[in-house]
Amino acid sequence: MSALKKQEQEEREFLFTRDDFVRIKSLIYRHAGISLSDAKTDMVYSRIGRRLRALDMQSFKHYLDALEQHNDADEWQAFTNALTTNLTSFFREEHHFPILADHLAKLATGRHAKPIRIWCSAASTGEEPYSIAMTACEAFNSLKPPVEIIATDIDTNVLATAAAGVYPVDRIKKMEDSRVRKFFEKGTGKHDGLVRVKKAVRELIHFHQLNLLDAQWPFHDGFDVIFCRNVMIYFDKPTQGKIIDKFVTLMHEDSLLLAGHSENFLYVSDHLQLLGKTVYKLKTSGAARSSLFTNRKSS
Repeated sequence: MSALKKQEQEEREFLFTRDDFVRIKSLIYRHAGISLSDAKTDMVYSRIGRRLRALDMQSFKHYLDALEQHNDADEWQAFTNALTTNLTSFFREEHHFPILADHLAKLATGRHAKPIRIWCSAASTGEEPYSIAMTACEAFNSLKPPVEIIATDIDTNVLATAAAGVYPVDRIKKMEDSRVRKFFEKGTGKHDGLVRVKKAVRELIHFHQLNLLDAQWPFHDGFDVIFCRNVMIYFDKPTQGKIIDKFVTLMHEDSLLLAGHSENFLYVSDHLQLLGKTVYKLKTSGAARSSLFTNRKSS
């Protein structure tokens, strides 16, 4: 061990070895598909260290032994929550939202009698699904647009924040005043400095916990739009490919799949074609997608 590493260990509250880090990497990959690089060592120590303090444990090894031996669902969720990163904002990657509005308008005049279905697959603290909902309201000039928005995340803590729809006022400081007035209520008294998404907008979204690595997703119908932005970067390419293949089985011929600015799905799937900047549609035929779905179910 180098002198620098030895000093670092001595300054830490808990003993944290290379074996501990490798073990955590393996556990979170198997459980959630997240691929941690060695550059995340300090982040892992900090975040899992909080679990040790909360549980009054003295070592990472003790914590990890207990995690695996007891198979406590709540602690596995806390472990996963600790290692997920949630960076988001309202109307992030803004170029996607005019595209969404145009697509909704086309669908509304086409084949749809049922609500237009939208899935936000990495909802985080809610800014993205609420941006989707606000875009739908604006597209249809109504607080009751014909859309159904499903918003999921693996992290139950951020989903609780999302469902509440309450944010510090500085989260909307870059938003147009007209949008703020239309879609938010400002807090007063003890809630001064906070805003809340209006009830009509909150009611457009159904929040659910979902691990994208789950063998089966709880969806019986397809989606007209799927947002999967800035989450694939945490998975390795084989995992990305499996998730994209499952997205494909939930897409219609005219569905859109939206990715994050640093993500390229063409490298992991032969079933998509690029429409524009990080916007994809199906390339495969219905028969090919049916075959893909059959193969996935039998594997």
